[in-house]
Amino acid sequence: MATKAKPKPKATPKVKPTKAKPKAKAKTKTKAKKLPYAVKDYVVYPTHGVGQVTDVVTEEVAGFELQLYVILFAAEKMTLRVPVGKAQESGLRKISSKDKMQTAVGTLKGRARAKRTMWSRRAQEYDAKINSGDPIQIAEVVRDLHRPPDQPDQSYSERQMYEAAISRLALELSLVEKIDLDAATAKLETMLIKTAPPPAAAETPATPES
Repeated sequence: MATKAKPKPKATPKVKPTKAKPKAKAKTKTKAKKLPYAVKDYVVYPTHGVGQVTDVVTEEVAGFELQLYVILFAAEKMTLRVPVGKAQESGLRKISSKDKMQTAVGTLKGRARAKRTMWSRRAQEYDAKINSGDPIQIAEVVRDLHRPPDQPDQSYSERQMYEAAISRLALELSLVEKIDLDAATAKLETMLIKTAPPPAAAETPATPES
């Protein structure tokens, strides 16, 4: 009697282990670093005085990309490019605060310091103060070189240095107090005249006794 062959068991399909997909990393946006000065900001550069930032550009210099402030100095009719990374080192600063400017203007009320040294030596000291960019030191130059109308004993070079100092101080004052440049200059000159020492009284000759 024929026997039926037993059916072969079905092979179970091999299941390949599935690897867990790594989670996608969230993309982080890098925020651009905010610069200390923006376009249209007024700044002070020690050797050139008050200027205005007109642009911030990136230029290639000696194979390196540098970010630069483009600063216009209207009074000197010149443009300067200052590397952003070297701005603080170069002495570039913001316009003075009201308190700092009041201190500078208050310096004009002091007595002028008359020096007996040669003008060439004093000129170097005054020039260094003007180019420091510090409004208080600039005010000291204005105070020391100011001459009342009744004392026209000022040389041409002294007058030139006086005008350079008062123009820088007046320009920054006008921006701090938000007034016209002419009004700022007049304010400084008025203060100088008020604090100037009165002229010495002329001695009257003694009348001979009769």
